[in-house]
Amino acid sequence: MKIQSTAAGLAALMALAGSGVAQAQDLAALEEAAKAEGMLSTIALPHDWCGYGAVIEGFKKKYPEIQVNELNPDAGSADELEAIRANKDNKGPQAPDVIDVGLSFGPQAKTEGLTQPYKVATWDTIPDDAKDADGHWYGDYYGVMAFGVNTDLIEEGPQTWKDLSKPEFANAFALAGDPRASAQAIISVMAAGIANGGEPGEASGQKGMELMAEVNKAGNFVPVIGKSATIAQGATPIVTAWDYNLLSWRDGLNGNPPVEVIIPSDGVVAGVYVQAISAYAPHPNAAKLWMEYLYSDEGQLGWLKGYCHPIRFNDLVKNGKVPQEMLDALPPAEAYEKAIFPSLEQQEANKKVVTEGWDSVVGAAVKE
Repeated sequence: MKIQSTAAGLAALMALAGSGVAQAQDLAALEEAAKAEGMLSTIALPHDWCGYGAVIEGFKKKYPEIQVNELNPDAGSADELEAIRANKDNKGPQAPDVIDVGLSFGPQAKTEGLTQPYKVATWDTIPDDAKDADGHWYGDYYGVMAFGVNTDLIEEGPQTWKDLSKPEFANAFALAGDPRASAQAIISVMAAGIANGGEPGEASGQKGMELMAEVNKAGNFVPVIGKSATIAQGATPIVTAWDYNLLSWRDGLNGNPPVEVIIPSDGVVAGVYVQAISAYAPHPNAAKLWMEYLYSDEGQLGWLKGYCHPIRFNDLVKNGKVPQEMLDALPPAEAYEKAIFPSLEQQEANKKVVTEGWDSVVGAAVKE
C-alpha cells in the first residue's frame, strides 16, 4: 500500500526532482522520497535468473515501506521498451519504473527518449566501456564465454581456444547453439577469433571461423547443440557457453558427472546486460533507490550468488568484499580481469561475418 507522504518526504521529493543527474546524492533524502512514493514497478525479472529472487527480497527487507510490483517476469528486452512506450501517460501500476535489458536496447532506449539519467554513488567503479557517459544506462552484470568440461571423460580440459584442436580432444567439442543464428554461439566464435589474433569485429569473426575450421578438420568439432544433457551423456564432453549457464548446469548435475568450468586465457569476451530508469517512471525516486541498492556491494553480491558477474566484480574482489565461499564456487577471479566488453558495432560486424561465412569457412551444420 502506498504510504502517506510526510513533510520530510515531500521536501525530499521536491529537492530530488530538480537535481537532474544525481551523483552520490544524500541517501537519506532519497530514501525519504522513495518511501513517500511507496512503490517500485519492475519488469522482466524472473526469480531464477541471476539470483533476482533473493535480490528483490533483499530490497524489500531493507525498505519494507516500498511495495515491489513485479510486471511480466518473462518479458524480453523489446517487451520492456514497449511497456514504457505504451504507458507514457499512465502513472498506474502497469508502467515500469526500471528496466533490465540486453546491451543493444540501452542506447536504443536513450535515443528514443525512453530513459532518464541517474548516476549511482558507485558510478566511478563501473567500467567506462559498460555505461552511458550521461548516466542513461549502465551495465549491471555479465557473463563470459567459458568451457564446461566433463572431467569423467576429459582429464585435463582446454585452457585456451587454440587447445581445442589438440588430439586429446577428438570428437569432444561443441558450441551451445547454431553459429548462423544463436547469439551465444556467435559470441563464442568472436572469442575464438580474438584468441586467434583478430580484433573484435569483422576480423574476430573471420579468425574465429578459421580456428573453428581447424578444430573441425582435426576431428574435434561435434556439430550438435551442446547443453547440460549432452555434457552429462558424453556426447559433447566440452561445451562453450556463458559461464553462468555452465555453472548452473554444473550444480544441476550434482557431480554426476563432475563438470569443471574453465575460463580460457586467450580470449575472454563478456556479454553485458544494462539497467535504466524509465523517463516516464511513476516512482522515479524509488527507481533511483533501487539502482543504489543494485549497485551497492550487497546488491552486486546478490547477482554473483546467481552466477552472474556483477559489473563491479573486479572492484569488489580488489577490496576484499567477495566472501571466500562465493569465490570458491567460481572460476579464479583473475581470469575475469582480462574480460573484453565488445561494442555493439563490433558485435554486429562479427555477427555478419559469422552468419554469412560459417557454411563456406567451417562447413559444419550445427543441429539439435
